[in-house]
Amino acid sequence: MPPDVVVIGCGNPNRSDDGAGPHLIARMREHGVPEHTRIFDGGTDGMSVMYSARGATHLIIVDARVPDGNPGAIFEVPGEVLEAPPKQSLNLHDFRWDHALFAGRRIYGEDFPGDVSVFLIEAATLELGLGLSAAVSHATEAVETRIRELIKGWSCA
Repeated sequence: MPPDVVVIGCGNPNRSDDGAGPHLIARMREHGVPEHTRIFDGGTDGMSVMYSARGATHLIIVDARVPDGNPGAIFEVPGEVLEAPPKQSLNLHDFRWDHALFAGRRIYGEDFPGDVSVFLIEAATLELGLGLSAAVSHATEAVETRIRELIKGWSCA
């Protein structure tokens, strides 16, 4: 049976490089979505990550990482390393994608992807503004290529 892959780009495109995830999803739409793959612009809505991932075999999340002196650096991390229990809060803005990984696995069990990969792209800036820095834009191209390689490998397995 072919894999059912979900790719979710997270972030706020009104905060410069924080829009890396949505930018990557737009690139994938332009270049064509691989078979057996669904893509979503998750924005800043952690709950949508949990709902969109349900039923998939593989989940890929792409988001920006806070600046730390190496803009455009790419970190590929297994999802289980980053999943975190949500803090008690009545504000849904406090529920991020790392909380969605934790909660989705507990709520949906076997119906939540067993294979989760997270790509974090280090931002140059998270200031208010539209568009990505050159380093982050270039990094989204590299991440798109890597995601397509992963999907191809899963489809051939």
